[in-house]
Amino acid sequence: MVWLYLAFAIAAEVLATTALKFSEGFTRPLPSLLVLGGYAGAFYLLSKVLHHMPISIAYAIWSGVGVALVGIVGWIWLDQKLDVGALAGIGLIIAGVIVINLFSSVTPH
Repeated sequence: MVWLYLAFAIAAEVLATTALKFSEGFTRPLPSLLVLGGYAGAFYLLSKVLHHMPISIAYAIWSGVGVALVGIVGWIWLDQKLDVGALAGIGLIIAGVIVINLFSSVTPH
């Protein structure tokens, strides 16, 4: 269940961050509500994850996967260009999350 909470926390954070782009400084109501609700949901779910996982591991996975997904969302749906360095960085973040999950004994399996 902890992994499901973490996945939904990440999804909520990515939704909120994407909506932030469309909120135009919180002047547009619907995107602004998505930002506030998404971040509230993300932090609530992350707090649930922290009952079962160390904060250092949970936060590394949550923020790392979130950064990678926001970059991919921007690239695919918002037509933002990513150069080789950006793509390599996203790849390294994903590799880091994989290493944590495969080789760390402090994550729940």
